[in-house]
Amino acid sequence: MYAVIRTGGKQYRVNEGQQLDVERLGTDGEVSFEPLLLVDGETVLSTPAELQGAKVAARVVGDAKGPKIRGFTYKNKSNNRRRWGHRQHYATIEITSISQGS
Repeated sequence: MYAVIRTGGKQYRVNEGQQLDVERLGTDGEVSFEPLLLVDGETVLSTPAELQGAKVAARVVGDAKGPKIRGFTYKNKSNNRRRWGHRQHYATIEITSISQGS
C-alpha cells in the first residue's frame, strides 16, 4: 500500500516505514497528512468521497540540511558584484501508518 501526500507545496509518494525529508513543519512529534491518492494492490482511491477519513500518520525524526548553494551576481562596467548563499532546512519524517478510513 502506498499513498501520495502534499506538504510544503510538493507531492511525495510514501510507503509505511519510509523516511523522507520535507519542508520544515514547525512541530515535533506526531504529524498527520490527508492523502491525495491511496493505492492498495488493485484498489485505487482518488476522489474526495473515497478518501473521506483516510490518513497518513508520521512522526518527526529530526532535522536535515540540504546542499549549500552559492551564487554570484555581476554587472559589467559598474563594479557591482554580490555574493550570496542559501542552505535549505528540512524536517526528516518517518511514515508510521497509512489508513483508508471508513
